[in-house]
Amino acid sequence: MTLLAPHIGLLGALAMLALLATCGPMSVERAEEACYERARLAAGPRGMVAVGTGSGGPSSKVRLTISSEWLQGKDPAELYNSCVYRKSGQLPRRPLYDRPGWKG
Repeated sequence: MTLLAPHIGLLGALAMLALLATCGPMSVERAEEACYERARLAAGPRGMVAVGTGSGGPSSKVRLTISSEWLQGKDPAELYNSCVYRKSGQLPRRPLYDRPGWKG
């Protein structure tokens, strides 16, 4: 404890160690999940349109999400691989296009 300032105390030192532990790489499984949505958005815009009516009259709602990676024409698979590697220090366990549910 001599490396830490004396006023921090034991609880402060433990809190700092816990914070430093979260800075390390995450598991490859967590990295794949974290990077999947980013790759999905790089494949193309995502959106939703809703139209309805109720006691307040007609209503509509539009939501559109466009990523800068899609605008730049980046390959979703390359983006996914680099994201997973950056977060976990490992390559993905399976390619993006082989993931269940991928509809890129």
